[in-house]
Order: sequence, then structure tokens, then C-alpha cells
Amino acid sequence: MLHVLYLVHDVSDPAVRRRIIMLKAGGAQVTLAGFRRTASPIADVDGLQPIDLGATRDGRFAQRLAAVAKAAVSIGSKLGSMPRPDLIIARNLEMLALARRARSAFQVAVPIVYECLDIHRLVLRDDLLGKAMRGAERYLARDIKLLVTSSPAFIANYFKPFGQIAAPIELLENKYFEPAAVSLDDRIVAENPIAPPWRIGWFGALRCRRSLELLAEFSRRLDGRFEIILRGRPALSEFPDFHAFVESEPWLSFGGPYRNPEDMAMIYREVHFSWAIDFFEQGLNSEWLLPNRLYEGCRFGAVPISMRRTETGRFLDRQGIGVLLPQATPEALEAALGDMEEHRFGNLRARVLARNPRTWSHDRSDCRALVEKLRGLTAAPDAYAAEALA
Repeated sequence: MLHVLYLVHDVSDPAVRRRIIMLKAGGAQVTLAGFRRTASPIADVDGLQPIDLGATRDGRFAQRLAAVAKAAVSIGSKLGSMPRPDLIIARNLEMLALARRARSAFQVAVPIVYECLDIHRLVLRDDLLGKAMRGAERYLARDIKLLVTSSPAFIANYFKPFGQIAAPIELLENKYFEPAAVSLDDRIVAENPIAPPWRIGWFGALRCRRSLELLAEFSRRLDGRFEIILRGRPALSEFPDFHAFVESEPWLSFGGPYRNPEDMAMIYREVHFSWAIDFFEQGLNSEWLLPNRLYEGCRFGAVPISMRRTETGRFLDRQGIGVLLPQATPEALEAALGDMEEHRFGNLRARVLARNPRTWSHDRSDCRALVEKLRGLTAAPDAYAAEALA
């Protein structure tokens, strides 16, 4: 059985749990180690007891660097009692630095996979800091065996033009995971709630203040014909007044966190539309990503709303589905959705449900294929052992 050491920036991140579920479903044994964004260590992540590397704070870059430096000194002793892994997966750049330290502690050339699912704005700066960050990434990734990323736009707009990674690239989209085989005849049959009010669901990592304010103003303009349902983890570093803001808005509600994949069908069947827009790093990462909520919402029949001139918008345009906005304004939202009625919504939803479900979902066969690809990276480490241990 392939033994994977998974090094992560935040062990409580739901996306980390999803990847662990996929690796285990594919037949891998996983050891989890990483930082946390909580006051106390996390006791359990899908049956795993994480190796705690300390606490970090969202949006505090200097603090995270200090935490990485501290962990680099102690990671050998932290991992000392675990069996040597066959492979290390490093999620995000800071974990790539720790992966190399971990490999040195094992005193053997364990292959490293770099999992990069967001392009941070710091590495895109054209100043000394940005150049230093890109240089550090190139250096740390000089002998990785595979880059895993989630959007072709990340490859086209960052990794290739900047010459960051020489390793092969695996495009692993942020699809919904379901353990059963995904059938071509698998269709959603559950009904959405009766409308109006029409309900827009914004689920997942809630980190975009502009989206929150735009949805609030739109719902007020339509005087309750549209309700906004928020679920997930709000980034309070971006809007510390999140809860007060939501409570002050008549047509916004926050339903708290949820479990993925267990609760996905339930939360998406409570809405008509899914918000697949992010302005958090406008013009950069936000325009290039293909978010989890894109796949999850479509899998369960919610009609996606996106900006036309983004990677998500282009993806939806190729599929012939969704509501694509030319501008991020309440007026544009009202023009696109304001006259919504049952027949039009039925046509929009039918187009989503007509897509092949494998467009939106990974199943166990995909997990096995992923683990087999990773297993193939462990076949012949001797060729690069000397450099890897340097």
C-alpha cells in the first residue's frame, strides 16, 4: 500500500479532508501533518490524528513565515516516530519548504509532489518580493516529481510563462467526490424549493467582501424576490464584521459550516442558483481558478452564476450552461435574473442536468488512477537521490 505523508497549511481546511478521502479511496495510506488555524490542535481529520506543526493565522504572511521557520527546526523530531513514507505531497509553497526538510530527516530520497491550487498574489508581484518568491518556488521545486494543480489557467498564466516548474503537471480539477461510480444516466431528480423567493447559494470559503456586498445590494433592489443563503467558513480576516453585516441584511442568512461530501446534496437542493464568482484576487487568481462550488453546485442541479471573462465563465460557456455576467454590478445581476420565472429557470436547470455527471464528479476509479500515478513516481528514486538529499 502506498504510504503518503501529506503536509498541509491548514489541517482543518475542508479541501484537505476531501483530498485525504480521495487518497484513501484510491488505496493509499495517509499520514497527515500540518499547521492549524485553531487555538487547539485538531484531534481528528477523517479518522487521522494530524501531526501538529503549530498555529498560523489567515492573512498574516509574516507570522506564517515565522511558523514555517520554527517548524523547519522541529519537523524531524515531530515525524521521528512515523514509518518512512513512500511519497510526500506538499500542499502550498510553505509546505514545499517543509517537505524538503522532512525528506532530509528520513535520510532517503522520498519523492515530493507539489500541490498548488491557488496562485498567491505575492508571487505575481513585479517587485523584489515577487521575484524572490518566484525564485524560492523554483528552487524548492527543482526536483519535485509532479505538480498537481486545478485549473488550466494556472498553467497558462503562471507556471509556464514564468518557467516555475520543470516537472510534469497533473490537472486535477476541484470536482465533487462521490464513492459510487458515476453513471452517464445519473441525474438529479429532487425538486428545488418553490419560488419566489429565488435562492442563491454561496457556499465554501467565504472570503470575498465584494461578492457579499454585491449580493446584499441586489437582494435589496429586488425586495426579497431573491434570498442569499451563505454556508461555509467566512474569512474573518477579510471581513471581521461578517456576522453583523449578514444579520443587518433582510434577505441574507448564514447557515454555518457543513460537511463535504456528506451534506452537499442537502445544501444545494435548498437553492436555485450557485454563486461561482470570486473577486478576492481580482485580475489574478480569482480570474484563473475553477472553484469547488462550480462543480458541486452543478452536480446537484444548481444553476451557476459567473463572470463571463473568467476561466469559470469560459468553462461554463463551453458547456452551454449558467448565467454569465458582463459586469459585477447590481444592475447587471438584475438584468440577468430580475425577470426570472419558473419556465426560464426550468430550462436553465435542465441544461445543467443534461451534462455528463463526470464533468462534475470524481469517483473511486478516478481515485485509484490518481494513486496509481503517484505510485509510479516512487519506482526509481536512485537517479535523483544525491540531489534530493542535498
